[in-house]
Amino acid sequence: MTEYIPIAALNQYAYCSHRCWRMFCIGEFIDNKYTIEGTSLHERVHTTGEGNQEETWQVRAIWLKSEKYQLIGKSDLIESENGEFYPVEYKRGKKGEWDNDELQVCAQALCLEEMIGKVVQTGYVYYAQTHQRQLVEISDDLRQQTINTIADVTRIIETGIMPRAVYSKRCRGCSLSEQCLPKLVDKVGKYIESED
Repeated sequence: MTEYIPIAALNQYAYCSHRCWRMFCIGEFIDNKYTIEGTSLHERVHTTGEGNQEETWQVRAIWLKSEKYQLIGKSDLIESENGEFYPVEYKRGKKGEWDNDELQVCAQALCLEEMIGKVVQTGYVYYAQTHQRQLVEISDDLRQQTINTIADVTRIIETGIMPRAVYSKRCRGCSLSEQCLPKLVDKVGKYIESED
């Protein structure tokens, strides 16, 4: 049985399964300007503490855990307002074209639900570049997508089988693109197919 899956692994898998394999199976990680900016943001956000902001109770840098889903991770911010709890995930850029951030928020919500014994219906992603929060509805569809991703990440970690590197425009900002060489993998694959 796999140990606890880091919540961040779900985000990485939804972005690129090959990147997830590199980071969480073989422990490979290289910084670039985007990862350094993200780390810097999280260092500022993760000053442990709790308090109130008007009518909203806030706690920062708290560990979340789920026995049911075998997940663990540190939240950026948990807020409670009118008895409702919700996670807030901080990201360095602006809302992108992909749903990996929403998936990470949903995973945090699943952990939070188990810890507090209440349904979590919403969460947020705060994008530092635009200084805006994006509402994340914790819908049945998003929950199922998150549960499916947990199963996929568990399978990769347990088997260690490397997903194929596939080039897409996501590769342009990836700090590991020089390691997986997705364009080269694509060219070799096309060459092999033409020889058959």
